[in-house]
Amino acid sequence: MNRILGYGNKKSHEQMLQESGRAMDQAQQGLQQRVSNLDTQISQLSFQLQTLQRKISTSRSAAGQRPLRQQALKLLNKRKQLEQMRDQLDSQSWSMSQAQMTSDNLKNTMVTVNALKTTNKALKAQYGKINVDKLQDMQDEMADLIEQGDELQQVLASNSLAYDAEDVDEDELDAELDALADEDLTSGIEGSGLEVPSYLSGTAPQFVDEEPDSEPAKALESAQ
Repeated sequence: MNRILGYGNKKSHEQMLQESGRAMDQAQQGLQQRVSNLDTQISQLSFQLQTLQRKISTSRSAAGQRPLRQQALKLLNKRKQLEQMRDQLDSQSWSMSQAQMTSDNLKNTMVTVNALKTTNKALKAQYGKINVDKLQDMQDEMADLIEQGDELQQVLASNSLAYDAEDVDEDELDAELDALADEDLTSGIEGSGLEVPSYLSGTAPQFVDEEPDSEPAKALESAQ
């Protein structure tokens, strides 16, 4: 029913633009062809007028010039009419050129709009796959893991075997020193191949050149 009444097969905007563009191209080509034909006719009339002008200039009698001048007047009027027609067609061609440029700009705009729509649709599809809440949870979990890692590093870096000196009281210190005084630690050191410190062996250190002289000390004791 719609096809019978002329409502079927509704054309899209792109199809209408394409058809209008083709129609305008054909019309503009026809105008240009007509303008070209008029230019040819005007050139022919100008050539005929030039020929008559030469004949008039060579004719010496007024009677001989009169028919030539009448013929030239007719040709001149005809040329003016053709020039007016050509100017009108030029104006029409220019108007159609402007309309064609407007149509081309509209086509380019439609192409740009369609490209933007396609890009927008693709971006929505891609960003729609990203769950912002899950991403935020993942960021929080990563922050917690980093914090736990820092705590583990601090625990590992600390000396877990070190004891607190405040746990040892004065009585325990005195008992330990008395026990060490009764033990002969130098024999254990000598047996191990280690050197006994000079302050434990009773000998003078290596940086002292001579043994200390005990006679002045004895003389001092006898004088007292």
